[in-house]
Amino acid sequence: MRPRKYSDAGQAFPIYITVVAGLLFLAFAYLAVGQAAATRNGAQTAADAAALAAAQDRRDQLAGRWLDNLLAPGLWQDIFDGDVDGLDPSCWRAQQLADENDAHVVPGGCTPEWFPMGYTVEVKTNDPVGETIVPGTEQKYATAKATAVIEPRCSFLLPDEDNGNNVDLPQLNCRNKNWDLDPDDPSGLPGPKDLFDVHLAD
Repeated sequence: MRPRKYSDAGQAFPIYITVVAGLLFLAFAYLAVGQAAATRNGAQTAADAAALAAAQDRRDQLAGRWLDNLLAPGLWQDIFDGDVDGLDPSCWRAQQLADENDAHVVPGGCTPEWFPMGYTVEVKTNDPVGETIVPGTEQKYATAKATAVIEPRCSFLLPDEDNGNNVDLPQLNCRNKNWDLDPDDPSGLPGPKDLFDVHLAD
């Protein structure tokens, strides 16, 4: 009587199932990590945009205040330093840009900075990571924070006064570009982007 031969296929099948199950688990785990990373990246994008928007609004107001005081160069340095009273709050722009990026500014999450001047904004995503194999991600939201800085681009030397009555306007040097200011030619005056640089803090 011949001995019964057993096929290796029957023994290999459970191993195959185990390997496939492990690969599927890894695939779902990578998907969960990818979803979480995408949510975090979205939050950071929203925070960056919100901080820049608030800082740009403040820059535009400072530039407008400089233009209002064009004939009073003694006030220019305070304006370039951001030492100005009566400016409107700029956090509404932060919220606006956060909304456009599916996020919102957290309570108390938009604050002006003074040294250097700018805005720090913290946002939270409107949508959670979503359902994954990792428990709890369906209620997990991402938060991120960003700071945008406003830096003056211009320097100048105050001119001598003429008998205390007439003051010549100084020449502005804005990143190696010289501006000879003519109050009668508004089109030839520097704009907000010429006067101030806005960028994310390093």
